[in-house]
Amino acid sequence: MPAAKVLICGIDEAGRGPLAGPVYAAAVILNPARGIRGLADSKVLTPERREVLANRIKDRAIAWSVAWASVEEIDRLNIFHASMLAMRRTVEGLKVAPEEAWVDGNHCPGLMCKTKAIVDGDATHPVISAASILAKTERDAHMRLLHERYPHYGFHRHKGYSTPEHLNHLGRIGPCEMHRRSFYAVGVFFQQDLFSESWGGMPEAVRIRSYRYYCDAVKLSYGAGLAITERAKSRLAAARSRIAKFDEYERRLRRDYADVLGAIDAAAHVSMVDELLRKARLELRAELKSKR
Repeated sequence: MPAAKVLICGIDEAGRGPLAGPVYAAAVILNPARGIRGLADSKVLTPERREVLANRIKDRAIAWSVAWASVEEIDRLNIFHASMLAMRRTVEGLKVAPEEAWVDGNHCPGLMCKTKAIVDGDATHPVISAASILAKTERDAHMRLLHERYPHYGFHRHKGYSTPEHLNHLGRIGPCEMHRRSFYAVGVFFQQDLFSESWGGMPEAVRIRSYRYYCDAVKLSYGAGLAITERAKSRLAAARSRIAKFDEYERRLRRDYADVLGAIDAAAHVSMVDELLRKARLELRAELKSKR
């Protein structure tokens, strides 16, 4: 903390990546006279430790607040702007107005006080660590409550993230109202592709595998795993390397999902993935051409 008695609040969010549930944010103004040992990035703490620290933060902080943006707001605004909205709400909810705000990440939500963004701030600044712990514990509690309303998805375990378990449930029964339609793994169900007339008649195992094939293909088309980091490579060589990686991953994808490719019931889904990967490869080829 700086030498001057400046009231600094730490701000962090939880839940930008999941396929379901709201995004949460927390703001905390720590009390220097009532220190809290063990504050750290919430992601490196066990759930039990997070709960202990969350209670201490609420008891000892000068002020704390938690707020969220709903699934509807995420789909309407997009996840980035919804996260910024949740951050603004949590600062507005503080009983003591901060003079300065430190935000985890590289974007500021637009506040009335002086604000600075700090990359990896949740790991390096206790006041942001405290906010990350509150945001995480409050959102996890919310997802456990959602499990009681929607018990078929396992929200209490994966908290809405795209785990194999969650994707299997989505492929089997489709999304509920708490899933984010603006996320590709959910939005596909609302494009009359997977939920066509043939969908309901597909064998469950094929339906789940076909959906997982689609999700993995989308990740590849977005460039997952294609980044080239070697400094020595020219831009032309890097573009060639990305295409080579794309081709390698596509071959692996087709090997891993040979059962889907051979299933007559999944033919429409396979055609959709073929077109998706074809367009992605054309974009990579265009990138290569522009580097020559």
